[in-house]
Amino acid sequence: MADADERTRDRVLSAVLEHGPVSAAELGDMLGFTPAAVRRHLDHLSRAGVIEVKRIARPGAGAGRPARRYVLSSQGQSSLGNDYLDIAALALQQLQKVAGPDAVRAFAVERFADMEKRYAPEIEKAGPDVRDRAAALSAALSRDNFVASTASIEAKAPLPAALSSVQLCQGHCPIQQLAARFPVFCDVETEVFSRLVGVDVRRLSTLARGGHVCTTHIPTGRLSAKPATAPAAAPARLDEVINHQQERP
Repeated sequence: MADADERTRDRVLSAVLEHGPVSAAELGDMLGFTPAAVRRHLDHLSRAGVIEVKRIARPGAGAGRPARRYVLSSQGQSSLGNDYLDIAALALQQLQKVAGPDAVRAFAVERFADMEKRYAPEIEKAGPDVRDRAAALSAALSRDNFVASTASIEAKAPLPAALSSVQLCQGHCPIQQLAARFPVFCDVETEVFSRLVGVDVRRLSTLARGGHVCTTHIPTGRLSAKPATAPAAAPARLDEVINHQQERP
């Protein structure tokens, strides 16, 4: 019986790794377990410290309770091994050593260029209102498994309405551990968000720096300054930066 439970918990853990953030109900449907059975195994894994719960605000829900989603904890990631992350981190460290920090930034710009290109058309369809654009960005991020949501923050008198804002939250980051070592990934993502919604935004917290969620402050007191079209051109492509750095005396 103990061996069977262990094998079942391994299946649950693998499913959380592959699909997290994921709810208990979703795990039960995937694995064919009853709600009681899947919660028993989730509780065991949670007590062991290999998974953790993210409480994610339900889009459009008023005073409802946040949804519970399960993800691998840092301990769980370490226990399963993160060879791909270690390889990526070592490669970026070597790139930074050989070609300098500009090369790492160029790599990050190229990585997020695809996101910006995919998101821009649907955000442009949302129109000029910053709230609508932020909601469209949140929906696009959620489809890519960032578990995003938005919350309106209304300025109350005597504060001017121009101080109203939207907070965009992301409950999951697939490169969290990598971004912790190279914060430029968070910086470049923030720049992409700013171009997409058309106003200057500010990152209040990130998962990579120990926050519970990634939170972006988006001011809504004015219309979008510009449409979300093609991504802004990077100062130089990654290969150009590397060549330039290598040509230094």
